Amino acid sequence: MEGSSVELDRVLFLADGQDITVGTPVVEGARVLATAKGEIKDDKIIILKYKRKVHYRNKTGHRQIHTTLLIDKILKPGESVEAPKKVRRTRKAAPKTEATVEEAKEETTSGS
Repeated sequence: MEGSSVELDRVLFLADGQDITVGTPVVEGARVLATAKGEIKDDKIIILKYKRKVHYRNKTGHRQIHTTLLIDKILKPGESVEAPKKVRRTRKAAPKTEATVEEAKEETTSGS
């Protein structure tokens, strides 16, 4: 599930600066878009059962698994999801050789 997108539609409370919206019980139309980052285990919970005088002891442990989410966008009621903008990457410039460095120095000295 790591990397999958999740949409949470039961939003109880929205706050944006001075604007506060409290749901009764949920805010209708509000959504949260998130990305799953993986699963982690919680701290161990120890369960101990003990009865005195009958030599009964039972000790077990449990670690609950939780999913970590990264919140991508919080949508207000009536707001739609915009397509993410594509970033156009350019190629890196070729490394400068000694000749081009010398030419650049000559241009700066002759231009002054």
